[in-house]
Amino acid sequence: MTEALLTASGVHVAFPGRRGAPPSRAVDGVDLEIGAGEIVALVGESGCGKTTLARTLLGLVKPGAGTVSFAGRPLAYSGKALKAYRRRAQLVLQDPSGSLNPRHTVYEAVAEGLRIHGHDGDERAAVAQALSRAGLRPPERFFLRYPHELSGGQRQRVVIAGALVLEPELIVADEPVASLDASVRGEILALLLRLRDELGLSALVVTHDLGLAWNIADRVAVMYLGRVVETGPVESVLTAPRHPYTRALLSVLPESETAPVVLAGEPPDPARIPGGCRFHARCHVLASGEAAPVADRCRTEPLPVLRAGGGERGVACHWTTARENG
Repeated sequence: MTEALLTASGVHVAFPGRRGAPPSRAVDGVDLEIGAGEIVALVGESGCGKTTLARTLLGLVKPGAGTVSFAGRPLAYSGKALKAYRRRAQLVLQDPSGSLNPRHTVYEAVAEGLRIHGHDGDERAAVAQALSRAGLRPPERFFLRYPHELSGGQRQRVVIAGALVLEPELIVADEPVASLDASVRGEILALLLRLRDELGLSALVVTHDLGLAWNIADRVAVMYLGRVVETGPVESVLTAPRHPYTRALLSVLPESETAPVVLAGEPPDPARIPGGCRFHARCHVLASGEAAPVADRCRTEPLPVLRAGGGERGVACHWTTARENG
């Protein structure tokens, strides 16, 4: 992997419980790196903590413990420092309709970031360049349009242009194609790949869809109940998954050649994370008896925080470790 652009080290984020309940440990010890010009997919079920982690990496949530560093420097959480950081790291949200003010034209939507950050150059030229990079050409044709006059794919391109206009080094895209028709998804994913290749742009793509990760990412980090449980180059992880949770997620993809794995129950409450491996109560390998030699460890022995960086494979699983070590 290239030199790390963004690094999370031992990041914890907890939210206060209601009416005296224990705090909800949304992110419970995460180490993660994103290299310059690298696309990393952060994958997991709803509620696993991936969106909270993404917001923490952008400085929108301050970690209770651990550090987030960008270009080798820890984030500072003063207003001025965060404003400067958010020019270099931009968020692309899931729903373009919710991201765009229906009363603002495309030009106003894209120019908003320039005005917030006091851009002193040619605003019109910067907006036109961002729209063109996002695939809306000729850009001037879209200046005076309103969101309701655009297709879903065009609205998402406007949102991406609004991020690109500040010429960031990193974008964090939270389910960037989830609200789009299948026919448009491929176009937006191809756009993100082209931006990586042409601009050297880094990206963290947050998704529940391992198929999307296959199509766009260089590396994947699989998250479960506040922790990364498997990581590595996307082709390696998705063709030879090592964690039972990753195997289950892959088994339900349409192109999967294995029988679908139905996970038992719902993910545990992040306010009451179980002891041992936090996946053990839903683990089909443990339930089948295949993991019997390490069953006690699965239920009682916690796993260390997995470092999700570089090109190395990593897995946090007692059964996999015991099996691979003979």
